Amino acid sequence: MQVSTAIDPSVLAQAAAKVKRHVLPLFVAMFIVNYIDRVNIGFVRSHMEADLGIGAAAYGLGAGLFFIGYALLEVPSNMLLQRYGARAWLTRIMLTWGMAAMAMAFVKGETSFYVLRFVLGAAEAGFFPGIIYYFTQWLPSAERGKAMAVFLSGSAIASVISGPVTGALLNVNGLGLHSWQWMFLIEGAASVVLCAVTWRCLQSNPRQAKWLTVQEQDALLGTIAAEQQAREAQRSERPSMFKLLADKQIVLFCFIYFSVALTIYGATFWLPSMIKKMGNLGDFQVGLLNSVPWLISIAAMYGFAALAARWKNQQAWCAITLLIAAVGMFMSTFGGPVFAFVAVCFAAIGFKAASALFWPIPQAYLDTRIAAAVIALINSVGNLGGFVAPATFGFLEQTTGSIQGGMYGLAITSVVAAVVVMLTGNPGGRPDGRQAPSTAVAA
Repeated sequence: MQVSTAIDPSVLAQAAAKVKRHVLPLFVAMFIVNYIDRVNIGFVRSHMEADLGIGAAAYGLGAGLFFIGYALLEVPSNMLLQRYGARAWLTRIMLTWGMAAMAMAFVKGETSFYVLRFVLGAAEAGFFPGIIYYFTQWLPSAERGKAMAVFLSGSAIASVISGPVTGALLNVNGLGLHSWQWMFLIEGAASVVLCAVTWRCLQSNPRQAKWLTVQEQDALLGTIAAEQQAREAQRSERPSMFKLLADKQIVLFCFIYFSVALTIYGATFWLPSMIKKMGNLGDFQVGLLNSVPWLISIAAMYGFAALAARWKNQQAWCAITLLIAAVGMFMSTFGGPVFAFVAVCFAAIGFKAASALFWPIPQAYLDTRIAAAVIALINSVGNLGGFVAPATFGFLEQTTGSIQGGMYGLAITSVVAAVVVMLTGNPGGRPDGRQAPSTAVAA
């Protein structure tokens, strides 16, 4: 491709602003619906136990099986997205995960619960790295971090609204269905509706976007191509994925994100049950209280992002937040249910901020030509923490009557991750010594 050397910066800025204005609201909405479908079973655990006999161990295993399907198909799904285009593949993801989420309403016992949670994870696989790949095709590098920050704020928004929304839906009854069945049907249907919106509104490449002028399309594609040529000129050969898999830094990245996900999903899937122990609370009240830690964590994420931008040592700030998470999880084992809830609120400051501060570290380390694939790998391996945490918690509660041992485990893992994060690359910079971007994203 012939790249123009006379790209008007104002045209480029205008084009990037249009891209973000057109696609980010849809991506944020998709992420919110996706996240709610992923974690809503935390609010219906007691209902499914009463109606279907699904106990703590089965619940924990089923909650975690989502992440097995997700991890197995994450990288293949991302490869298929590159083959078939973002519009077709992201629409397919929305449709299949919406249908799988709705099918959860017809769980009959442990086996169907396990199967459908696995299918839901498999259906969603490729969504997160697919969005990352989409941004690499539409935005110059200087704009991608900002776009990712907005996109990933969807998980924080979803964490806040999932409780009240799901709690309210658990008051819906009728047509011979339980309230938890209506909850799955309605929240899954939202994904199916967004599937139609995605197909109508999304384009796979800038040349298809009628809302961009030809000059704006040329500015975007020319800048992206020039950046790629500059990256290729710095290396004589493309970095091998197999060599990267043996890179100890990437192994460390996987462990750190695994530790963060372990704590996030340990809290996510068990927090509603912890809140119910605080008193005679209804589903909507539980949902409202469930939002409190996530509201606090949103302020913490952006507060720590500002600190990391001002005093540039991404690894150090990430380590500090992991230690905050460790202290909160350890303290949750003391006192009664109310004290435990307050401790988890404190821990949320740490583990959500850590997830926000983590991603710029591997982004600064990786060659951009393989960054999307390796980020998909880190994301899929790391998210296995979402299997280990609920499965372990369920087993502990079933066999010991308490999840205290699990909380100790999360605290220890967070401390180890805080040490490990200081071993990754050069603090605040790339392996070659160039300064890394300081943009922190809220995962």
